[in-house]
Amino acid sequence: MNISRFLDATYLKTAEQAQISDEENLQNVIALVEEAILYDYKLIMIRASYISIAKRLLADAKSSTLIGTVIGFHEGTSTIEEKLNEAQKAIDLGADELDFVINYKAFKDGNINLIQKEVTNYTEICLKNKKVAKFIIEVAALTNKEIIVISQLIKKIILDNFGEENAKNVFVKSSTGFFKTENNLPNGATFETMSLIIKNAKPLQIKAAGGVRDYETAVKMINLGVDRIGTSSSKAIVTKEKQTNQDY
Repeated sequence: MNISRFLDATYLKTAEQAQISDEENLQNVIALVEEAILYDYKLIMIRASYISIAKRLLADAKSSTLIGTVIGFHEGTSTIEEKLNEAQKAIDLGADELDFVINYKAFKDGNINLIQKEVTNYTEICLKNKKVAKFIIEVAALTNKEIIVISQLIKKIILDNFGEENAKNVFVKSSTGFFKTENNLPNGATFETMSLIIKNAKPLQIKAAGGVRDYETAVKMINLGVDRIGTSSSKAIVTKEKQTNQDY
């Protein structure tokens, strides 16, 4: 198994979140790009402000690694218009894949109509521009029943409006990695939550994000049916080292 081609190597901290300078944060992104070139990761997941420099570095190295960014991150509560504007800017900068944080709070409040509009609009802008759309549902904020319902809902919207031929261009993704849980409960992908998503969202693509930090866990996730893994521990996974840092 060429595990590197399943990995979305991720660095999404702002300088403020990392408690470092803007220049130091930029160097962290550059280091991720260089690592992606070395290990041939499928994709790097970075903030939109770093897309241009990453794109240049990857092009100079003739790397096939793709660039992804996040939209509506990390709360997911910005308006549809705001997310679409953010998405268009990211597309214009050269992002290949866009990970949208669904307004899961609205979903939990029963506003299914808003979720339908979100998924339809965001998929439309991505497919029109030949980009991949990923929908972050934030599993740690949801009950198992809610995970099932939102996974089925996203699948139905895609298949009804865009056809099964586009299922390969749309992902359901578990987590942002930034959700604060109580009592140190997992805030990202678990085998239980990913099983629920896989069972209810296929034939859409599935991305496990948050908490996948070692080779063994990554392989188990892939064998479970996950198509992509978002992690800040990509190097540890490909080199089969142990690593315990947070997955952002």
